[in-house]
Amino acid sequence: MLIINAEIREKKGKSFSRKLRIQNKFPAILYGLNKTSIPLTLDHNAVFNLQRKTDFYKNTLLLLIQGKEYKVKVKAVQRHAFKLKLLHIDFLYA
Repeated sequence: MLIINAEIREKKGKSFSRKLRIQNKFPAILYGLNKTSIPLTLDHNAVFNLQRKTDFYKNTLLLLIQGKEYKVKVKAVQRHAFKLKLLHIDFLYA
């Protein structure tokens, strides 16, 4: 099982997301039916290397947020149009 470390994102919006990307991080969200959504910040290089593996999209992942473990699946990934950059990931509770 692949493990991803994440931080809770305090601010939202386009300008904050741009500032994150300058710091080599990017926004994500964890949501599910009848559960509260959690806005997240992920490290770009760590996740970019993991997403090259097919297990990233097929299997359940382990998301570590402030010491708590969440089993999740990747719902959607947004990529930059011509750069090798991830812009946003949606995770679903597994």
